[in-house]
Amino acid sequence: MTKGTCTTKQPKTLSVFERYLTLWVLLCIAAGIALGKFAPQVAVKLDALSIYQVSIPIAVCLFFMMYPIMVKIDFSQVVTAAKTPKPVALTLFINWIIKPFTMYLIASYFLGYLFKDFLPGTEIIKNGQQVELWRSYISGAILLGIAPCTAMVLMWGYLAKGNDGLTLVMVAINSLAMLVLYAPLGGFLLGVNAMPIPWQTILFSVAIYVALPLIAGYFSRKWIIKYKGLEWFKTNFLHRLTPISIVALLATLVLLFSFKGKMIMEYPLTILWIAIPLAIQTIFIFTLGYVLAKFLGLSYQDAAPAALIGASNHFEVAIATAAMLFGLSSGAALATVVGVLIEVPLMLLLVFVCQRTCGMFEDCSLDLPGCSKHYTALRLDKNC
Repeated sequence: MTKGTCTTKQPKTLSVFERYLTLWVLLCIAAGIALGKFAPQVAVKLDALSIYQVSIPIAVCLFFMMYPIMVKIDFSQVVTAAKTPKPVALTLFINWIIKPFTMYLIASYFLGYLFKDFLPGTEIIKNGQQVELWRSYISGAILLGIAPCTAMVLMWGYLAKGNDGLTLVMVAINSLAMLVLYAPLGGFLLGVNAMPIPWQTILFSVAIYVALPLIAGYFSRKWIIKYKGLEWFKTNFLHRLTPISIVALLATLVLLFSFKGKMIMEYPLTILWIAIPLAIQTIFIFTLGYVLAKFLGLSYQDAAPAALIGASNHFEVAIATAAMLFGLSSGAALATVVGVLIEVPLMLLLVFVCQRTCGMFEDCSLDLPGCSKHYTALRLDKNC
């Protein structure tokens, strides 16, 4: 570097899609309602194209929604987890021991008791059984609660100036943990919620929507980097792949709301009733993780991503599983989509909380509003 010049890394920013995710979901609600009103048979015919109760068009959309997330994960980073056992253990404890059960309890209290009288009656789910809608909504919340962190948590950790390496490690570890824990935890909690548990379907959904994109992502990433290089993979391949993921997600949301449009029009506050317990759960899990991180003596840069990872949900997996288990027109599928609706504004709020409270960690020396000790000596040039 020549004297008098300053080289800085290009800062990460939320993409237009990520920044306005809530807006896109609202637009999909409107588009889905319009499709359901003016061309109701389109979604029904697409959903009917199935093999072994798996809708082929929806399965294709959901796979391309999942694959771009999995291909971004560097699973070689998992071996570095042993170097930071405390934050890794904390995140696993929050995600798999605490979060699934608090999600069930909070959702059950609000949707099965407090708001029960405001919710519509019953529905016929995919296997032909009739269930109470409030139980279906709780089931969607459960599927969100057992699906921790998406690739978007990398952005939340970055914005909070957390440890990017730890975030990468935990995204990889949670993806692997889902292969083992998602089906048994989901089956148990759905059973407690008195929902029918098609074990073959739930295991198949994990294989299709977690294992298959994970394996495809791992090997295709390895092959592309080997023959094209890491820089080409990041700047070309991922750049071209991201729009496919976005289109797949939005198409799935439009089809889902084409089924739920009539119910939403009749009960417009249903989304609000579902959103309240999901938001409370997110804030509670973040607070618990953040406080425990302080108690364990973690640095701010490890505490922030550990708490944010617990708060974030892998809504793509939850949507896919709900659609396969109970159908795209189910209340469970709708509840998982409400998780998408509130994800960005809530997580940005929690990032702001991290930035404003980083001073509570004694080692904090970051250039953040909540930190009283800022680095200045490290700046190579005052114009940087």
